[in-house]
Amino acid sequence: MEIKLKLNGKAVAGSVEADTPLIDFLRQKGCYSVKCGCDTSNCGLCTVFLDDVPVLSCSVLAARADGHAVTTLEGLQEEAADFVGFIADQGADQCGFCNPGFVMNTIALLRENPDPTDDEIRAYLAGNLCRCSGYEGQLRGIRAYLDSRKGKGAQNGN
Repeated sequence: MEIKLKLNGKAVAGSVEADTPLIDFLRQKGCYSVKCGCDTSNCGLCTVFLDDVPVLSCSVLAARADGHAVTTLEGLQEEAADFVGFIADQGADQCGFCNPGFVMNTIALLRENPDPTDDEIRAYLAGNLCRCSGYEGQLRGIRAYLDSRKGKGAQNGN
């Protein structure tokens, strides 16, 4: 079947089987930030925005995205650039495999709640699997980013 969608703001089309997961279609289109880490919809590595709502692309059929907008990390580089350095500064990107999922979900969190508590951050990112870290580095990085945003304009420094 032929599907057409907006991928990172650009119209794309492709032929898919009825049972093709969205993740496979996206990777065929060069979106390599979208990764499969579990085959059980539990790791968050395949998170994308479908019409600006975070979804697990391994659990959505490509045919369901027909006529919709899909955004991957490749389409959010400017928005992500603001805070990925803070995560790296905390050593939370050891192997980097889980980073795209964390970044996508952090963007979704901050769009929904621009000033979350640490517990709200932990709850929102609970579905992201990281095999290298204890998740505290990601939390510290996000918190440092949020603190830096508060400090801009009010004061200079951390």
